[in-house]
Amino acid sequence: MFEKLANIFRIPDLRKRVLFTLGLLAVYRLGAFIPTPGINSTALAQFFNANSQSALGLADLFTGGNLRKLTIFALGIMPYITASIIFQLLTVIYEPLAKLQKEGELGRRKITQWTRYVTVLLGVIQSFAISLTLTTSSANMVTISRPAFIPMCVITLTAGTAFIMWLGEQITERGIGNGMSLLIFTGIVVGLPRGIYNLYEKARDQTWGPLTPVVVGLLVVGMAAVVAFIVFVERSERRIPVQYAKRIVGRKMMGGQSTHLPLRVNSGGVMPIIFASSILSAPLLFSQIHYQGVLLQDNSFLGPIFRNLIPGEPWYVLLNTFAIIFFAYFYISIVFRPDDIADNMRKYGGFIPGIRPGRRTSDFINDVLTRITLVGACYLVIVQLIPTMLMTGIHFNHLWLIGRYFDTLPAFITNGFGFTFYFGGTSLLIVVGVAMDTVQQVESQLIMRHYDGFSPKSGRIRGRRSW
Repeated sequence: MFEKLANIFRIPDLRKRVLFTLGLLAVYRLGAFIPTPGINSTALAQFFNANSQSALGLADLFTGGNLRKLTIFALGIMPYITASIIFQLLTVIYEPLAKLQKEGELGRRKITQWTRYVTVLLGVIQSFAISLTLTTSSANMVTISRPAFIPMCVITLTAGTAFIMWLGEQITERGIGNGMSLLIFTGIVVGLPRGIYNLYEKARDQTWGPLTPVVVGLLVVGMAAVVAFIVFVERSERRIPVQYAKRIVGRKMMGGQSTHLPLRVNSGGVMPIIFASSILSAPLLFSQIHYQGVLLQDNSFLGPIFRNLIPGEPWYVLLNTFAIIFFAYFYISIVFRPDDIADNMRKYGGFIPGIRPGRRTSDFINDVLTRITLVGACYLVIVQLIPTMLMTGIHFNHLWLIGRYFDTLPAFITNGFGFTFYFGGTSLLIVVGVAMDTVQQVESQLIMRHYDGFSPKSGRIRGRRSW
């Protein structure tokens, strides 16, 4: 393994790409220690601790903790992700944009340029909303006057978002891996030492009494099992055999080869969870709005609704499950089009054995994709529910009218185990997925230059032992 890692630095081009990526990631982390002027860090941290289970927790996850400290990178890349999702949806429902996307590199450049403009616009809107919320709060989170803080906050956070967007694009173009994904990955992984230290403190203080060593061991084993489960499903795919007919082109016989069409079980990745969490987090944000001097969560009519949509409540879990399944199908319908695949196969003389080319092929691919997408959606639901069950459980005893019938359930079902599960479902999927994609890109670069890859039997020539 060390020999294979050393091969990365024996190739000048790959070495430059890896070092360039690490350098820009270091710059990104440097911004996490530069706070926005005029902010009361202590009061802001207390506010985030009190609202960690709301949409703020998800937003802080993607910013790598920058939002909690309101640094210059507080918005992170969420505006860019939102803008990219907007244009992905528009390419489906807006025909001129779909034609522009099919024009090749020039069309993609135009869409990328428009995405940047929308990112800056969203950055201005979100930073203005943050500055307005902080200055109207009664927690004294701002130390300077409101007229001075609002424009300073908007300019600082928007400039930070634009700089992060530039960092991500530079990593994608001149580094290794997907830049935006690596920035999210970095923000999550930097908290791993803190999570390990918290677990060590619990073991040292005997938090769970005499069973503390057993509980810590089970937690570590469970963590490894969840990671192994995610790796297994993320690498799983349904391979549809494809046969290409022989054709005579000039004096040469072309085609006649057999291959396969790989359909990933979880083609949507973490996007269905992000969509579902974003939508279900909206009521938690609205509950913090003041109306006629009273919080909406204290309203006699809206209060019970907001309380039933808190993570861990049965209605939240039910709606979250259906939302993940819905968005899994919705996202795959955007990024994967069986009709286009069937047409391309027919153009090049390809066919699925036993299936007629054209419409029948498209229907067959669509049926297979429908079945494996359901499996992938259920897998996302399971991964999302694991940290919920460990931390808070599902409060079935809070259900209206029938809640008293669930009081006899074991406490770990309704109240959880009380574990601080550092890697939640979303963060765990991101960490494992980005790590796998980056390793695959590095391996492809090694194999392309006839070096050994990381997987067994990859590559053809071993790297030289001398530098």
